[in-house]
Amino acid sequence: MPSYVIRRILLLIPTVFFAISFLFFLFFTLPGDPANLIAGGFNRTPDPGVVQRAKERYDLDKPLPVQFVHYWERTLKWDLGESYKNRRSVNDILGEHAVNSLRLGIWAILIEVVVGIGVGLIAALRRYSLSDKITTVVTAGMSALPVFVLGFVLQYAFAVYPHKHAWPEWLTLRTQGLGPDSWAFFFIPTGEQWRYLILPAVTLASVSTALAARMMRGSMLEVLRADYMRTARAKGLDERSIIVKHGLRNALIPVVTLIGIDFGTVIGVAVLTETVFSWPGLGSEIASSVTSRDLPVLLGLTLTVVLAYAIINLLVDLSYAFFDPRIRLGEGGEK
Repeated sequence: MPSYVIRRILLLIPTVFFAISFLFFLFFTLPGDPANLIAGGFNRTPDPGVVQRAKERYDLDKPLPVQFVHYWERTLKWDLGESYKNRRSVNDILGEHAVNSLRLGIWAILIEVVVGIGVGLIAALRRYSLSDKITTVVTAGMSALPVFVLGFVLQYAFAVYPHKHAWPEWLTLRTQGLGPDSWAFFFIPTGEQWRYLILPAVTLASVSTALAARMMRGSMLEVLRADYMRTARAKGLDERSIIVKHGLRNALIPVVTLIGIDFGTVIGVAVLTETVFSWPGLGSEIASSVTSRDLPVLLGLTLTVVLAYAIINLLVDLSYAFFDPRIRLGEGGEK
């Protein structure tokens, strides 16, 4: 097990290096001089002196290979630089937005786990029933529905429509912004915070919840047909024990993989959801940095997302040994 973890961590190093390096060089292939944008924006011609000072401030007057080396020298010290746009430290921007994305991601994954696994399990146990057919239709539709479309539909259904028809205030949800930023135990909303959280969390979780339900249904149906399940019934075990102790644990293996990957994804790639609901997270900030060509912010936040994604994938791999004792992660790798 320790050697497996060490190998995975060592493989993480070139993965992160090449991903961020690719973005670095891709940035400079785009048309336009970053120094001109820093000095004058997009809509006016900047003063040459201001442009030169911007180049000197951000090392843009140096050859690209030198800039590349300097970037990694700073990054290895976790100095992610300074934003071109507002001259704020990227470390401060990261700390501010990562917390918001993490909270939103936690609730999206909780919805995926509870609803996705629960609905998929019920559908498998009641195969070909009305509930199974409804689950199949709904999950197929949710998987195909664009997130931004669902976001606008939910905004109208739970905010605009109730407001127009004077529904009670407690039934009306909020559609824009973070809200009062009031939390208990880091991620539990308090006071009015839940009104701002529900719609973006449900929107972000929609596609992954549908996929988790479909995967859980298929995996559980396969497990129910396994020989060891028939053996357990032949021994006289009650059906509940058979499902929970013998079936569910094995059926969860592919679902855990999906959920682990989703958690790494929702933290940093929830661009559409965060944009639709004006949620100040990593996804919306990455999108904004691309538009404004703010390279330090783009690279710093993307680096964090890549690291989080890789670490979560490692934890998912290690969890296999817990869910299936037949899997061992040792000197020979996965067995």
